[in-house]
Amino acid sequence: MSSSFDAIIIGGGIIGCAIAYEMAKSGKKVVCVDKNPVAGAGSTANSCAIIRTHYSTLNGAALAKSNYPFWENWADYLGAAPGEVLAQYREVGCCYTCFESNNYGVKLEEIANEIGIPYEVWTPAKMRANLPIINPGNFHPAKSADNPEFGSQNGEMRYVLFFPKAGFINDPMLSTQNIQSAAMRHGAQFVLGERVVTIDRSDGRVSGVTLQSGRVLAAPIVVNASGPHSYLINEMAGVADGMNIKTKALRVEVAHVPSPEGFNFERDGLICSDADIGGYWRPEIGNKILIGSEEPECDPLEWVDPDNYNTQVTEQARLQAMRGAQRFPSMGVPNNVQGIADLYDASDDWIPIYDCSDLPGFYMAVGTSGNQFKNAPVVGMMMNELVDYVEAGNDHDAHPLSYKLPNMDFELDMAFCSRKREINRESSFSVVG
Repeated sequence: MSSSFDAIIIGGGIIGCAIAYEMAKSGKKVVCVDKNPVAGAGSTANSCAIIRTHYSTLNGAALAKSNYPFWENWADYLGAAPGEVLAQYREVGCCYTCFESNNYGVKLEEIANEIGIPYEVWTPAKMRANLPIINPGNFHPAKSADNPEFGSQNGEMRYVLFFPKAGFINDPMLSTQNIQSAAMRHGAQFVLGERVVTIDRSDGRVSGVTLQSGRVLAAPIVVNASGPHSYLINEMAGVADGMNIKTKALRVEVAHVPSPEGFNFERDGLICSDADIGGYWRPEIGNKILIGSEEPECDPLEWVDPDNYNTQVTEQARLQAMRGAQRFPSMGVPNNVQGIADLYDASDDWIPIYDCSDLPGFYMAVGTSGNQFKNAPVVGMMMNELVDYVEAGNDHDAHPLSYKLPNMDFELDMAFCSRKREINRESSFSVVG
């Protein structure tokens, strides 16, 4: 393998692979480096892989909507080879609970109406008709298990918003490896099982990376797409001080709870962004309900060293299952709740950073964990165009790229995802984005 490239991507998760794919398609000689032995084996592997179109911001929703057709037509996006084993997308629809503290979803309706995202309003009766095991009670705000008010119900929710264009990918690691294969068909190379130890410079700009083995990869472009390690790579590159918005590694847990007896949630369930109970849920393989957290105020956030954290589930997973049992009263909560513990790469306002940096040639696609899996195809396209825009001599900080989103009539002002932006107060400040 050559050691000289047009661009190096640090990170072989779904975002990094999608960037490598688009750069390779545009004719660049690209190499993607990851410390894991296979692509998609980092935090992407444990992604809940939810695909949806609703977001707390107009730009976030537009980006998600533009990606949706690629998941619906996955083989076409990949240019898949005949007989290639592909990840599967399953469309089940997604509810969004509405109550006083989120102004009953008015902002989401306004965004949906503005850019043509289909949705329905479901009353409690319609909720029960579509999901008979549900309790449409109002439990907000989410509470800790030792709160004497835990489980208390204050009437029923007025309604939920139901977004039919939503679902999940059955195998997030396989979907990443699908993109890796597509990138390789266009000449992209992958160096796996190797950790980057230095970001190299020459003549005032990035010149490549040095790997733990001592091997040096040379390129005038380096893109940080390293997920929960992103802040360490930014510090290594010396660009963190130039960022107003930064990222950190957040440890999170997801519970997998058996569906109530007599109901097949895997087949008949749906997804819900359920801030009313402080979490989200979706069908899980094995007739289970996957229950995650939306970072309610009563739960402390656990910021960790991405190379040294507890990978076992704790009482937090059980707490999330107990909150889920408020919604599904017939669902049993096992004493030893099964689940997953992994990391998010979270930005200060939970909106990603897709940007250049103060080091010429060094770019970043970071702050993506939790809510950007679904956006990987277009992020790859957008980052490739951003690199071309900046390398052509444009000042992206002074005159941000306006990116024409595919599959819809929308220009995304990339100042929205700038490292220098102010905190976006329209964000949910949670995994919802």
